[in-house]
Amino acid sequence: MKTTFNSLAILLAFGITMPLLAADDVKPVRTGTGIMTFDTVPGWGLRPDGNSALGPTHGGVVIDKSGNIYTSTAKGVVVFSPEGKVINEYLGADFTNLHDMEIREEGNEEYIYGARNNNREGIKFSIKTGDVVLRLGVPKESGLKLARFNPTAITVAPNGDIFLSDGYASNHIIKYDKNGKYISHFGVKGNELKQFNTAHGMTLDTRYDPPRLLICDRNHTPNGRLVHYDLEGNFIDVVITGLGMPTSVAVQGDYVAVPDLKGRLVILDKSNKIISTVGNNPDPKKGRSFNIPQAQWVEGAFSGTHGSYWDKDGNLYVQDWNVSGRLMKLVRVK
Repeated sequence: MKTTFNSLAILLAFGITMPLLAADDVKPVRTGTGIMTFDTVPGWGLRPDGNSALGPTHGGVVIDKSGNIYTSTAKGVVVFSPEGKVINEYLGADFTNLHDMEIREEGNEEYIYGARNNNREGIKFSIKTGDVVLRLGVPKESGLKLARFNPTAITVAPNGDIFLSDGYASNHIIKYDKNGKYISHFGVKGNELKQFNTAHGMTLDTRYDPPRLLICDRNHTPNGRLVHYDLEGNFIDVVITGLGMPTSVAVQGDYVAVPDLKGRLVILDKSNKIISTVGNNPDPKKGRSFNIPQAQWVEGAFSGTHGSYWDKDGNLYVQDWNVSGRLMKLVRVK
């Protein structure tokens, strides 16, 4: 059956789902606008039997210098080749609950930094050996007395300073040096201009010189927003509002990919205007929903969009917050 994106939208609007099909039976869907138009890759990352290789997903995506794709799942970190084959896994107690990840080359080695929400820590591990070389908690030197610590985002400055956001609890952002020594903290939970109502995602905004922190204030009223802070923890400005529930940010060149938990991804240009909306799910019951089993996935329509990352060719890899574990490849149309 030939199905266009518009007819998929109609099916979704009436709550109709289609049976799970083999990848060969699903056609690519074109989504996005203008220079940020993409084609989906049906079946990318699925096992030979057609099922997800991941298990539940509530995490992020990063890509190493060889082009391999790392995505975090409930069981650990799964690594794919660009063609969608599983080539490695980091499993065990150290690698569960990585809610956000960033990858960084240091010397001749690459490391993943992760925010482990339910494990109350940030970590740094070698992708070569899988060894955890740094753990970050609530430093005694900070004077913080936190009844709960639930980190959701992590990023690293050019000099190696590390920023860890307690986005599901106090909304403090703690700054450490490259060795994990406490430097400072800033931010507090609230809904005022310089407060965070779920500082959920964060990265280094390299579109500016010097670079800034770009932070997803996911639940800020009346609608989710992005904000800029400098690397000393000083508020700069509101970047954009009206984003629904922005979960994370990924920068490539002048562009920023922003997943929205309600079931879409928007792309901002250098002036921070939305230039493309990708994978928009027209069914409000299917956006912001974890419990969409694989049999109900619709090609080209996201559900709980949570993490994304660009490869060197401008393609996007997007993870949904999903009970079956969903990671999609979107190939940019030249």
